Amino acid sequence: MSLSVLVLGGSGFVGRALCEQLTRRLGADARITVPTRRLPHARELQSLPGVTVLQADVFRDLGALLPGHDAVFNLVGILQGSAAAFEHAHVELPRRLASAMGAAGVRRLVHVGTLGVTEHAPSRYLRSKAAGEAVLQVAAQTHGLELTLLRPSLVFGAGDRSTNLFARLQRRFPLLPLGGAQARLQPVWVQDLARALVQALLRREAVGQIYEIAGPRELTLAELARLAGRAAGHERPVLPLPAPLAALQALCMECLPGEPLLSRDNLASLRVPNVPGGHQPGLAELGIAPASLETVLPDYLAPGMGVARLDAWRARHQSVAD
Repeated sequence: MSLSVLVLGGSGFVGRALCEQLTRRLGADARITVPTRRLPHARELQSLPGVTVLQADVFRDLGALLPGHDAVFNLVGILQGSAAAFEHAHVELPRRLASAMGAAGVRRLVHVGTLGVTEHAPSRYLRSKAAGEAVLQVAAQTHGLELTLLRPSLVFGAGDRSTNLFARLQRRFPLLPLGGAQARLQPVWVQDLARALVQALLRREAVGQIYEIAGPRELTLAELARLAGRAAGHERPVLPLPAPLAALQALCMECLPGEPLLSRDNLASLRVPNVPGGHQPGLAELGIAPASLETVLPDYLAPGMGVARLDAWRARHQSVAD
């Protein structure tokens, strides 16, 4: 299938899976462009057929990037930062993107948000995600943008920031103190999300739709942590922290150098159930039967998982996903 696709955020965790699925589904005639400010972050993509990695700033270079493409995926998002940083990534970029797409004559956009977005959500992350979606929906109503929104739950897989972190912490420590332990999640495998994104692009009936993307089973954050520890061979007791101690833990982590493992805004997001509301279509409507956490976790978190074994795991599970 001859199709030119621009993938914003393509060098990230979900973006890499999406590019792999696009090359497999669209074939040799597809042209996939991935702009990134840091070329080393996209090293894995450069060997994929049909993928071109460009050094560019998506906030500044949209006018130059868009011409010649048939569709855009927007996967750009941050989990932590100031109010200005959330506004920049989740609201200003969609605004600029909608405007630049109109100027370039590119109409098709598949945008990734998250479950639980509302303008009155308790976290800056969720509120800014809601505001960004609203900007795009206005553009769809007034300027002919052909928009599809996907709202996934927590996304897991080889290289994720959640299950791998829980496994690593339980290898090192005898106890896992956990804020937000009772938060409700319905985690989805990254390959299932990537397949959903491709299906949303290819299905004409997906234009104008909002899809809630989740795995087959709801569980708490504490249950997710235990499953990750068990799969890694180092399951430890999980100690749920009361709200004041959880907030103190997050504050302490924010004071450490680098990106914190947990912020107070992350904790606020966990107060909103990260599960489908049941009022929007999901993976089933896109023809996808989701893989379970219990099926996928043991392979990539298993003790002794080296590079060669991980590559073999990816190849095996990617063929299953197809």
